[in-house]
Amino acid sequence: MLVYIDIFAGCGGLALGLLNAGWKGLFAIEKDKMAFETLRYNLIEKKKHFEWPKWLSQENHDIDEIIKKYKKELRGLRGKVDLVAGGPPCQGFSMAGKRKQKDARNKLIHSYITFVELVKPKIILFENVKGFTLGFRKNGKRGKPYSNIVLKGLKEIGYKDVRGELIDFSQFGVPQKRERYIIVGTLNNNSDKFFDDLLKSKKHFLASKKLRANIGVGAAISDLGQENGLIDSADSQGFKAGLYCRAKNNYQNLLRENLNTGAPDSHRFVNHREQTIRIYKKLLKRVERNVPLNEKIRKNFGINKRNITVLDKRKKSPTLMSIPDDYVHYNEPRVLTVREYARTQSFPDWFEFKGKYTTGGKMRVREVPRYTQIGNAIPPLFAEHAGNVLKELLN
Repeated sequence: MLVYIDIFAGCGGLALGLLNAGWKGLFAIEKDKMAFETLRYNLIEKKKHFEWPKWLSQENHDIDEIIKKYKKELRGLRGKVDLVAGGPPCQGFSMAGKRKQKDARNKLIHSYITFVELVKPKIILFENVKGFTLGFRKNGKRGKPYSNIVLKGLKEIGYKDVRGELIDFSQFGVPQKRERYIIVGTLNNNSDKFFDDLLKSKKHFLASKKLRANIGVGAAISDLGQENGLIDSADSQGFKAGLYCRAKNNYQNLLRENLNTGAPDSHRFVNHREQTIRIYKKLLKRVERNVPLNEKIRKNFGINKRNITVLDKRKKSPTLMSIPDDYVHYNEPRVLTVREYARTQSFPDWFEFKGKYTTGGKMRVREVPRYTQIGNAIPPLFAEHAGNVLKELLN
């Protein structure tokens, strides 16, 4: 069985996909406690997916501390690891954020390269946002993109065959417009083949799941509406949670497989104020779907929030970020639940999320609650497809 290490692992979207593709995890590195708790519960405890070395404790870790303390152990893994997968935090590069060149998290790309050099896997898979391919502006000029730094760094440590491409996950059965920059680097194989085979095998992969390439957000979450009834939230006092109705399509059937519960995990509805509900009801009747509200419309509706979009059930969702009130449900006057977020990222319903639901203020750069865990993740459906292609590339 092929073995991999997941770094900057988040809540485990990439790891889940690789599990489904038949890979075996050695260990995962994730700094945030809440995100790691989600990964631990689902993939370490439930699925027994990681072997985990004795020299490393099963808890959240900072990659720089791992490199500093365990250089000898990491070098000892050379020849035993087929893949190192994962990408550093993207917030400093994201076009949806403030794109801060001095964001300390941007320096983690150097930690990534150092880790890869120590372990020397046969192949690497790197993921980041589209903004990673654009240099920061200074004095009216755009500087060198960080993607070039990674490509150059990987070549310098022996990965002569390295290629990067922008991939839209929505073309691979994920009901969300989500464009990401993927780098594949190999020691002995042709990395071009990964991207070629990813496209060539897409139709067969989706057919094996009984899925179409183009799936709208309504097809993903229409069995989770408030109209199905309400119960008290199992993990949040004073909140209501939702129930299932029957599955309505193959996508819902797929993500509801192997369930042992009658109520969806993390399907807690936000306690909106009456004024907010009234505004959402008006928006549902009057505004164009899947298009961010412009300043004039926001002013007319008394909305102070800068980014807000009403979803279109027939179309793919825009890229889900970490703030849930950026998007209004296509049919009900509310924002999406964590479970609906997860569905739109192709997480199966058996996968449970841990930690806070949301956070705010300065804690947004320190904590990774449930919505953020999902917003940061690689969709497991795409990760499984990529894992299959990587296996063929190595074999």
